[in-house]
Amino acid sequence: MSNIGCDSMKILVSLLTFLDFDMTTPVMFGWFHILSLVLTILVAVLLCRVFSSAEEKTVRRIVLYTSVISIVLEVYKQINYTFFVTDGVIVTDYQWYAFPFQFCSTPMYVGLLAGLLRPCKVRDALYSYLATYGLFAGLCVMLYPAQVFISTIGINIQTMICHGLMIVVGIYLMFSEAVKLDHKTILRALPVFVVNVIIAIILNELAYFTGFVGDETFNMFFFSPHYAPSLPVYSIVQQYVSYPWSLFIYIAGFTAAGYIITAIAMLIRRVFSHREK
Repeated sequence: MSNIGCDSMKILVSLLTFLDFDMTTPVMFGWFHILSLVLTILVAVLLCRVFSSAEEKTVRRIVLYTSVISIVLEVYKQINYTFFVTDGVIVTDYQWYAFPFQFCSTPMYVGLLAGLLRPCKVRDALYSYLATYGLFAGLCVMLYPAQVFISTIGINIQTMICHGLMIVVGIYLMFSEAVKLDHKTILRALPVFVVNVIIAIILNELAYFTGFVGDETFNMFFFSPHYAPSLPVYSIVQQYVSYPWSLFIYIAGFTAAGYIITAIAMLIRRVFSHREK
């Protein structure tokens, strides 16, 4: 191997080692978790104050830029979960359970598309999804990150930033009134959720019946009937309710949660509007 090739390999090994830098696995409501929550709240408040009356184009750019940040961090995550350094040698072993189409992954794709679309019903549906389902998903992980924290500092940072941005974008879209808040908001978001669920079902079934992933776990949205239940709370449903009825409960449950998010936002807006009067 040439000197240039050796030097390039050393640089690549050093880079992968750096990206896999270890830390003590964070704990719930430890310093790392609390710091992430505080920063998320601060960014949300700052964004709402500075861009409260932003033009439609500016709102789109905010949604687009936050999605791009999430996608860039997701690329890092995929690299980290694919390449490993063992005794100075780079080993490739993709971890299929980390395939980037979990429920919490969808806001970065939805946000990217929404940020590229001009005002239309599709864009409104995408915004509604980010402000309901996306916000709920971000809250779930940020408030209960027990299953996402690991010993790799970069992955922990990626997790907190991406889920924190889901909260930030959802709150901002509601506060800026880019999303129309009423009892039909969740209905505008529902088709987007259903499309994502269908994609997840197709991916799960293809992976299982083709055997493409071997004996590895491939469980997008964590509702596949081919693997042991693992999603908190919903895993109880899977134990006692057969598929596809458990899938229906999954859709209904997340939709109900999205509606509750909308109802809370409507209540907060009503309280503040009365105070202003």
